[in-house]
Amino acid sequence: MIVRHLHAANATSRRVVSKTWESTRLLLKNDAMGFSFHITTIYAGTETRMHYRNHLESVYCISGGGEIEDTATGERHAIQPGTMYALDKHDVHILRSNTEMKMACVFNPPLNGLEVHDTTGAYPLEAQSVES
Repeated sequence: MIVRHLHAANATSRRVVSKTWESTRLLLKNDAMGFSFHITTIYAGTETRMHYRNHLESVYCISGGGEIEDTATGERHAIQPGTMYALDKHDVHILRSNTEMKMACVFNPPLNGLEVHDTTGAYPLEAQSVES
C-alpha cells in the first residue's frame, strides 16, 4: 500500500515548479502503478501551450476556472470545478486560467517525477526520477 500526503510531498522533490504552473507528483513510475498522479496548480492569468506527444493525460478540475483550446479545431471549452478532460489523441492544446486552478492529473505512461515541458510543450518520455 502506498500512502502519501500532499502537504508532505510539497516539501520534497516531488513538487516541480514552472513558469505557469506547479505540480506535486504523488504517484510516479517507480511506484509501479502503471500511471502517475499529480495535483497541479495553474497560476492565475496564465496561458500554457502543451502537446503531450509521449503521454496521454486525464485532468479533473478541483477549483478555479479557465478554458482549454484544441489548437487543431480552435474549439474552446470552459474549465470549472467538476470538469474533466482527456487528451486521448495527444492533442495540442492551450490551457488558459482566469483564476488559480487546482487540477488532479493522471499520466500514462507514468512520469518519473522531474519532467517539465520542452519547447514543443511535451514532457520527455524518460526523465530524471525523484527519490521515493
